[in-house]
Amino acid sequence: MSNIKPFKALRPQVQIAKQVASRPYDVLNSAEARIEVQGNPNSFLHITKSEVSLPESVDIHSPEVYEKAKDNLSTFIRNKILFREEKPCYYIYQLIMNGRSQTGLVCVSSVDDYENDIIKKHEFTRPEKELDRINHIKTSGAQTGNVFLAYKNVAEIDALIDKWKTTKAPVYDFLADDGIQNTIWLVNDDKTIASITNLFDTVVPFTYIADGHHRAASAAKVRKALGNKITEGSNHFLTTLFPSNQLFIMDYNRLAKDLNGLTKEEFFAALEQKFKIERIGMEAYKPTTLHEFGMFIGNVWFKLIAKEGTYTTDPIGILDVTILQNNILDEILAIKDPRTDTRVDFVGGIRGLKGLEDRVKSGDWAVAFSLYPVTINQLFDIADSGNVMPPKSTWFEPKLRDGVLTHLIYE
Repeated sequence: MSNIKPFKALRPQVQIAKQVASRPYDVLNSAEARIEVQGNPNSFLHITKSEVSLPESVDIHSPEVYEKAKDNLSTFIRNKILFREEKPCYYIYQLIMNGRSQTGLVCVSSVDDYENDIIKKHEFTRPEKELDRINHIKTSGAQTGNVFLAYKNVAEIDALIDKWKTTKAPVYDFLADDGIQNTIWLVNDDKTIASITNLFDTVVPFTYIADGHHRAASAAKVRKALGNKITEGSNHFLTTLFPSNQLFIMDYNRLAKDLNGLTKEEFFAALEQKFKIERIGMEAYKPTTLHEFGMFIGNVWFKLIAKEGTYTTDPIGILDVTILQNNILDEILAIKDPRTDTRVDFVGGIRGLKGLEDRVKSGDWAVAFSLYPVTINQLFDIADSGNVMPPKSTWFEPKLRDGVLTHLIYE
């Protein structure tokens, strides 16, 4: 069963919460982060992307960057931009994007649960990305990046959280610059805290990493690296748990650099072996069901439908990202490993289909594919089976802000 705990969050003063709250560190590169912090000395990016406080010549993975993160965090605390909660609490975090709302519970989850597969994974991690967060956590003493967990919703938990939201005033309520409403309630009542902890311990057998595999892996490896100096804080890591009935997964689309030496006619002939092809025209095609694909090539959109018998029905084989990879990217275009091959690129659905069109029209990419989103049940099935998804399979929106609630691993 799921072992979660309340925690003493490090959080911003109410009047500057919007200034502090920043987009997740891993959705911005250094150049974008430098632009974002201009005119805002309170941005949490000064901690999560601390290279913005150093000359551009400094290597972003150098010890100097991690030390700067520690220094900036200390400055934020000393200047009372951030303060520490007096007692362990839970937090309810509601996000509203384009009129659609989702609400999660912010807590700390057990590293033991992560290692014992109570917290289930569906992606491989990359050592270099892990190392960056390991160094950041060990040096700063803070888990600044939230791990987005999903669980199969439970009516009793839904009701408890809804009641708190409707009867209590939020501690934060602001519209971020990206148009997403962020509202957070503090759960500091001992009886309610105990009820939440007990519910997850008795009726939620597993949670599933939706977004944040590298952050979770890094937290576990930091604890291991501490050896006999393990702290109570390092036994848990910062998470927000969302019920499955509220989650929204967007499409994660693909671009291919070239046609692997094929003419356009040869490419289409190869496609027809495993797909039905329908010309759509100039209007972008967004698939409306599983096993349909949009394809943009030569300034024209086409609809592809995978033919029966050209894919397997196991949890991995039935995924549209698998069908596309196996039957087009690999078999026709010779893109064998999408994790390392520079001839393929990935475009999150938040950028829209115009993002695909623009890349192809630029002449830098030959063909684009739009996909139907992976469902949350598909994610659960794959994690439960012990398998991993192909890379870049899920794009969750909206994303939590960094800096609103931070977990310290050193007291």
